[in-house]
Amino acid sequence: MTDLLTKLCAVDGVSGDEGKVRDFIKAYAENLADSVYEDTMGNLIVFKKGEKTPSKTVMLSAPPPEAGLMVTDITDDGYLKFVCVGDIDRRVLMGKEVYVGENRVYGVIGSKAIHLAKPDELGKIPKTDDMYIDIGAPTREKAEKLVAPADTVSFDNTVIAYGGGMIKGKGISGRAGCCVLMKLMEKALPYDCTFVFTVQKEIGSRGVLGAAFRVKPDIALILDGIPSADVPSVSGLKKICSPKAGPVVLYMDKGTIYDKKLCLTLTETAQEKGIEIQTVASYPGKTDASG
Repeated sequence: MTDLLTKLCAVDGVSGDEGKVRDFIKAYAENLADSVYEDTMGNLIVFKKGEKTPSKTVMLSAPPPEAGLMVTDITDDGYLKFVCVGDIDRRVLMGKEVYVGENRVYGVIGSKAIHLAKPDELGKIPKTDDMYIDIGAPTREKAEKLVAPADTVSFDNTVIAYGGGMIKGKGISGRAGCCVLMKLMEKALPYDCTFVFTVQKEIGSRGVLGAAFRVKPDIALILDGIPSADVPSVSGLKKICSPKAGPVVLYMDKGTIYDKKLCLTLTETAQEKGIEIQTVASYPGKTDASG
């Protein structure tokens, strides 16, 4: 599982430009499933027959996209201006190594040097409008030979293992769910199942809506990651969840109130099977279920 997740996180797939990660999953699924289909939105829909055909259509869904950036302009002196694709804390952007466009042109995010900052700018987080990507091009003309406006920008794809069984990588939230579905495809299923790998999750869960209309599921399970806040300054329920304490069953988030009966079924099944899980009544984010 860790090996597959490491490979998945190394593939670029910013929302709206998920082709490479979709192709990776498609190649994996083609030898395991009965049918593999890509809809007009770019969702990958995979069907695998089980031992029985259930009376209700079951859809398991996970989002491959990652948050990233998009080039909006190139300055006269060869720097790239950009906007965020998805919710990104701009505090973490400064100094990030990135790859731009189809050819993965290397760049680094920067801003005004501290010795040039005005007194009222010191201690403040620069706005993205004041940041740029430096790809080493001295002029606009030189930069335009390498990149173009609307090119997507991915963060460094180095995946690092650390601590006791932990890994660091980009896009790990949605890719973890994708990894679970991909491994599940390898097994003999008790029932027919449709696996959906959705697009454009980071900009409003647009892909899952189209996929749901095509599959028309009676039951949909969304597999995604949620952030934990298990740091020293946070206590109690504000930690939301903890790594290594089991999967999380959500009852409500910012975009969805989940089916209570289905949530109870999941928790009861986990208890019967001796599977450690975490239940979260409310979480201040949202998943593809909101689509």
